[in-house]
Amino acid sequence: MDTVTRPNEGETRSILVVLFLGAFAMGSADMLVVGMLDLISADLAVSVPQAGALVTAFALSMAIGGPVLALLTAHLDRRIVLLGAVAAFALLNVVPVLVADYTFFLLARAGAGAVEGLFIAAALTAVEGIVPKDRSGRAMGLVITGFATSSALGLPLGTLAGQVLGWRASFAALVGIALGVLIAGVRVLPSVPTARASRTAGAQLRLAFAPRVLAALALCCLVFAGVQSALTYLVPYLGDVTRISGTTVVGVLFAFGVATTVGSAAGARFADAHAARALVGGTVGLTAVLVTMYLFGGHAVVAVLTIVGMGLFAMGMAPALQSRVMSLAGPGAALAASLPASAANAGDSVGALLGGVAISHAGLAAAVLAGAVVTAVAVAVAVATSRLRPTTPAAEVTPTTEVTPPSAELIGA
Repeated sequence: MDTVTRPNEGETRSILVVLFLGAFAMGSADMLVVGMLDLISADLAVSVPQAGALVTAFALSMAIGGPVLALLTAHLDRRIVLLGAVAAFALLNVVPVLVADYTFFLLARAGAGAVEGLFIAAALTAVEGIVPKDRSGRAMGLVITGFATSSALGLPLGTLAGQVLGWRASFAALVGIALGVLIAGVRVLPSVPTARASRTAGAQLRLAFAPRVLAALALCCLVFAGVQSALTYLVPYLGDVTRISGTTVVGVLFAFGVATTVGSAAGARFADAHAARALVGGTVGLTAVLVTMYLFGGHAVVAVLTIVGMGLFAMGMAPALQSRVMSLAGPGAALAASLPASAANAGDSVGALLGGVAISHAGLAAAVLAGAVVTAVAVAVAVATSRLRPTTPAAEVTPTTEVTPPSAELIGA
């Protein structure tokens, strides 16, 4: 096995900042459209549902296209993949700025979603080669926090920017941020070759879709299905059950967004300590929160506290879920790193559907109860999968190629 040479502390910090900002920029691209649907609809002369398809195209492409791109690029150095993903992301987001055509915008959104999925996989596999193993969960958590922060801030900032600057100017600003990340990435991202054992498509598919990995992905799907069952219908729930409306609802949603950011940052430390145990505790906590919300959500204080708790527990598990899937995949992590996002998107879709069915039969509070039932199942799955281990020997899981730190020549470029 070759010696793995890692960047020093200062270089590692710079690398992680670039990956965080890249994650924030890509996550914001998703939320920008949500906050400006009415403006885009009016400017492109399409209906609001057609404008909403821009969000669907992004999400579906990230869930499906991201893993496909991750598989196709699994043999490439992570530095090349990351820089290519950011460059493609910037180019695709130029399209709505320069071209006033809905079809081109839709295709560009689909491309951007796939590129985001690729960036997630490449960034998370890169940090495994950059930081020591006992800190990889925290490093992954920082990247995930970039996406969580974009969810918390992207919607209100996107809505404000669209109203003040116009929606095209908002996308132009996003392109500027992406170019800044690209320039910084060229300067600081090191070469991170993939492990020799993971350089064929067959090996990636076999390892990333092994039964033990699929079990962890099923847990990921259940967690987000439970959350989304309640979250999708949160605004009408607050209005009809809790009697909260108007600007107070915006404040509650912002509090939820902040909780997801705090949760992902805090959860990263638990991922390092013991990911499987963190998932058992997280699913128990999430179930307790949803049950409390169902029973006592008519009280405003309880409702707000449980909504914050939902954000903390849900995103607090995200780093552990990511770490668990990649660990169980072993050398198949280059592809497996993209799969939790796909599982989470699938869970979101199932949860939204399940909540809707529950509401049609028993009212708005039933969506929360349905979510609690799903997360209770997730507790059982978390316990059942907690003893799973990769069958690949540990020596094969460790990257066998050298991580080259940024050289003086590269930094001065």
